[in-house]
Amino acid sequence: MAANPSSTVDDAAFSVRRTIRIAAPVAKVWAAVTEPEHISRWFGRAEFEGSYAGARGTLTWPDRAPIPVRLEAIEAQRMVSYRWSNDDASGVVPDELDESRSTVFTFTLVEVSDGTELTVVETGFEATSDPAANLADHRDGWNGELDKLVALLESGS
Repeated sequence: MAANPSSTVDDAAFSVRRTIRIAAPVAKVWAAVTEPEHISRWFGRAEFEGSYAGARGTLTWPDRAPIPVRLEAIEAQRMVSYRWSNDDASGVVPDELDESRSTVFTFTLVEVSDGTELTVVETGFEATSDPAANLADHRDGWNGELDKLVALLESGS
């Protein structure tokens, strides 16, 4: 599959967006963005208490404390939305989800002729400690993380 475009920042909307194409069926991409054992293979180590709206969990990277996450909305094999307390610029990760300083990222999946089109949109940066720095950090983060997802799914792993 052709190279995917990079993430873009909408400064006025305080959001980051990236749309990619993955040469894999929707069901496989859906599992990769919703099931903790699959999320852990490309994103951060994921732990959730369930797979329903309101389920709480954490995402953990080797160099960071666990980040609180809540599953906000889910429409099977079409859309999943997560809220996380991931205010990169503050340098402080709360033990509990802090809605006043959190962002929401939503994955939307669409079946296309050669696989799946996956769009991630992360919003809410206006409530963070340094919106410009967080927008830039998360733009770069989604570039790297989604590139890992494409490589994982297209390798047949």
